[in-house]
Amino acid sequence: MNRETYEKQRAFAGELKPSMKRRAVDHDYHERRIYLVTLVVEGRRPLLGRLAGMVSAEPGTLDYPHIEPTPLGAAVAKMWLTIPEHHPGVEVLAFQLMPDHVHGILFVTRYLEEGLGKVILGFKQACNKEFRRLVGVEPVAVAQQQAQQQAQQPAQQPLDRYHGLLFERGYNDSILLRRGQLETMKRYLADNPFRLAMKRARPEYLRVRQGVDVCGSACSAVGNLSLLTAARKLRVRISRSIDATLLEREKERLLAAAREGAVLVSPAISPGEKAITRAAFDEGLPMIVLLDNGLDPMSKPSGERFRACAEGRLLLLSPFPHRNNRVTISRATCEALNALAWDICEGQ
Repeated sequence: MNRETYEKQRAFAGELKPSMKRRAVDHDYHERRIYLVTLVVEGRRPLLGRLAGMVSAEPGTLDYPHIEPTPLGAAVAKMWLTIPEHHPGVEVLAFQLMPDHVHGILFVTRYLEEGLGKVILGFKQACNKEFRRLVGVEPVAVAQQQAQQQAQQPAQQPLDRYHGLLFERGYNDSILLRRGQLETMKRYLADNPFRLAMKRARPEYLRVRQGVDVCGSACSAVGNLSLLTAARKLRVRISRSIDATLLEREKERLLAAAREGAVLVSPAISPGEKAITRAAFDEGLPMIVLLDNGLDPMSKPSGERFRACAEGRLLLLSPFPHRNNRVTISRATCEALNALAWDICEGQ
C-alpha cells in the first residue's frame, strides 16, 4: 500500500482513538432497545471464576469448556438477574460469567427515565458492596486515597483503584440493530468459555500481532502467519461483471488447487470473490483474507473465523490502521488490497 492511499484512509477515518467503551453518539440510551453489555474487572484480575473443561470435549458434556464461579462470581451473576427488580422496564435475556469480565444482554422494554448508564451503574455499585464483603477489602474513602496517590506519584501514573471497586470505569455496549442479531449475541455469550479455552490452547493463532511486514506493508494480523510462506498461493480476483459459467469454472479451478495445498488470497470484495472464499471456508481450505479495517490489540475473530484461525487454516491481515467508525469501502482501498494480494501471491 502506498503512502498516499494510507494517508487518505487515515484522513477519512479520522484520529479517533480505539476504544471499546465509546457510546453511540447518535443513540438515545433511554429508548426501547436490546443491548449486549460487557464489564471488565479492574486490572483484568480473574476474581469471578476459573475455566474448566477441555477443548476436545463435546458440547453438552460436563467436560465441555465452562466457567466455575467463585463466591464473588456467583454473587455477581445473581445480582445481574435481579436487575429487573430495580428497573421494571428492563428484562435480562442472557448472562455469561468469565474469569475477569462479564457479558449480559438486556432488553429495555420501555423508555427509561434514567437511561442504560444508570442501570449499569446501579449494578456495579451492588457488585462493589459484595466485593468488599466477600474479599474483605475495606470501603476506603476513594477521594482521600486518590489525593494521597497524586501527592506520591507523577501525574501520568494511573491511580490504584483496587480498593473496593470491582469493575473498570465505563462499559462496552453493542446495540441490536438487525433481525437475527439477538441469536448471534446469545451464541457469542454461550461460546465464550470455549473461545477462552481455544485461546489458551492455541495462543500463537489467536493473538493479534501488529507491524507484521508483508511485502513491505506493516500489517496487523491474527491467525496462522505460516500461510504467508506456503509454496503456492493463488489470488482470488473476480470481476463483478463475470459470466456465471466463467465464475463457476474459476471457482472449481481455485478450490481444486486449494484442496491440493494452495493458499487462496483475497480481500473478498466482489460477489464472485465472496462466493469463492465462502465455498473454500466451508470446505476448511487454507485462506488469507485481507481486511479494509485494521485489528486493534483487543480484536478477536468472530464466529466461524475464530475456529478457522484456531485450526490454523485462516489468516486475517490488514495494512490499514484500526478505526472504530464504519465507512463504505472506497475504490482506493479496493485497489490497495488487491495490490497487496498480488504482491503476496507473486512474491512467493
